[in-house]
Amino acid sequence: MVSDGMVVSDPKARTSEGTVYELTVEDAAPSDMTPEDIPLTIIHEDDDLIVIDKPAGMVVHPAPGSPSGTLVNALLHHFAGRLSGVGGEARPGIVHRIDKDTSGLLVVAKSDAAHHGLAEQFADHKAERSYMALCRGVPHTGDPRLRGLRGVSFESGDTVKITTYLGRHKTDRQKQAVLLQGGRHAVTRAHVVETFGDHAARVCCKLETGRTHQIRVHMSYIGHALMGDPTYGGRRRLSSIAPGAEAGNTFARQALHAETLGFTHPVSGESLQFSSPVPDDFERLLEALRGMS
Repeated sequence: MVSDGMVVSDPKARTSEGTVYELTVEDAAPSDMTPEDIPLTIIHEDDDLIVIDKPAGMVVHPAPGSPSGTLVNALLHHFAGRLSGVGGEARPGIVHRIDKDTSGLLVVAKSDAAHHGLAEQFADHKAERSYMALCRGVPHTGDPRLRGLRGVSFESGDTVKITTYLGRHKTDRQKQAVLLQGGRHAVTRAHVVETFGDHAARVCCKLETGRTHQIRVHMSYIGHALMGDPTYGGRRRLSSIAPGAEAGNTFARQALHAETLGFTHPVSGESLQFSSPVPDDFERLLEALRGMS
């Protein structure tokens, strides 16, 4: 930073009215991640952002256990140099994530302006996100057990609102846990869309906040864990001998799909909303469960 021809390096330096400062922002450093030619399902793309329909099984960002084959590796190849420099390194602007085995929509920034604008919308809870989930049992708003559970309340339209704090599990650091104090504030709204007898339900979950594993943890907390969830599903199984029970008990991933995504374009100001049909494995499970009704 330069003021009146002098370089200012002291972060505690005082400013005075009328002083003009010149800021120099260094170019973003090249990413050390490897571009990979991985097919992507692109729902929307413009100069500033891209909306992807991510398949189940794809990790969003490289990590020690998944150094390649991730969405970021695929985007590095697809963008071919048009990348956000937020954070000092040229890379796709990941402003929100979905779990490896959750399918569906997410938006990624290509420019710094889009990165900042999208991050602000997600931080201010202005982005609209809804997920389709298949859970064990049916979360009735009239269930006295739910009415006695801390952090659970009810809204119009038979919607269960779950408000807790989430933080690392005390003994398993790979898991998140519901906390009644401390941790990060988390709010999920769950509305039953379809029931399969008393065995299971299709639920629309809307996020007010976006915490790690939020829907999975909250649905488990209220006693209606997602089918196929290896981490939060517990030991509860569908007890019916109908064909749908076996499909629900053996589903190979958590039954969670990021179905809709809405936000204001951070550069043009246009209101955008996208939807994604459920993938084939999810559709097959739905059809099996409908045989139980």
